[in-house]
Amino acid sequence: MEINLEEQFQKRIDEEVKIEPRDWMPEKYRKTLLRQISQHAHSEIVGMLPEGNWITRAPNLRRKVALLAKVQDEAGHGLYLYSAAETLGMSRDEMLEELHTGKAKYSSIFNYPTLTWADMGAIGWLVDGAAIMNQVPLCRTSYGPYARAMVRVCKEESFHQRQGYEIMLTLCKGSEEQKAMAQDALNRWWWPSIMMFGPNDDNSPNSAQSMKWKIKRFSNDELRQKFVDVTVAQAEILGLTIPDKDLKWNEARGHYDFGAINWDEFNNVVAGNGPCNKQRLKARVDAWEKGAWVREAATAYAEKRAKREKNKIEAA
Repeated sequence: MEINLEEQFQKRIDEEVKIEPRDWMPEKYRKTLLRQISQHAHSEIVGMLPEGNWITRAPNLRRKVALLAKVQDEAGHGLYLYSAAETLGMSRDEMLEELHTGKAKYSSIFNYPTLTWADMGAIGWLVDGAAIMNQVPLCRTSYGPYARAMVRVCKEESFHQRQGYEIMLTLCKGSEEQKAMAQDALNRWWWPSIMMFGPNDDNSPNSAQSMKWKIKRFSNDELRQKFVDVTVAQAEILGLTIPDKDLKWNEARGHYDFGAINWDEFNNVVAGNGPCNKQRLKARVDAWEKGAWVREAATAYAEKRAKREKNKIEAA
């Protein structure tokens, strides 16, 4: 019977029928989705931190308002994604507990420091650009709640990417010092952005099954190559140099060849030893603990309101 259920499930996947929360699904499918969606949600929430401390230091009111709106969007993305993950049977408190204890991961990119205003441009252009490459295919992922959440996320991420690129363009049209600042940000964020797509396909144990279930539509290396091909042309418009001496156009492949990725650095950051891992996690734990009174007050109010409504119904 179990085999028949799995065959029927795969048939629905192959026919592009969305899987919904009450549908039967293999336990491994559920766990794979929980891991991916919760880590995606954690990344949105932790991703607010590198940018949040630049809101008050942005160069003018327009930049402050735009960056504030972006950080607010990221909080909303976390909310959509936690809600999607909850449909798989795991509470938000459980997901956050796994984040705070280090059991759950988030994108390694957010463990790097933001040293200058140009980093806000580089993050929008490169980090959000890489995120869009990853996330647009997720609008067609096989799990319905995840796919629907990603539609709005991707629309807002496209604004973030354009906002970042516009910051870089403004800097590159400014003084020599401003253009040097933009180049420095590119130098520091390029390789971490390339690493965002995850391990090479040969070292990505979950990719094949995720693609069979159509959770993922493209492999890590396919998405990474697409990102490089698109971004090199954008850097040329800015007049900036990609920090990769091995980068060159391959006519035979119709793609750019690029240098070797430092996977030791990637694995070290994922393991919790990046420049800002401890700082990011501490900030999240502190926010959770200091916000306990807000959650308690909201819960008490909801209970009081529900009791009042119940009394009205009984009195009627």
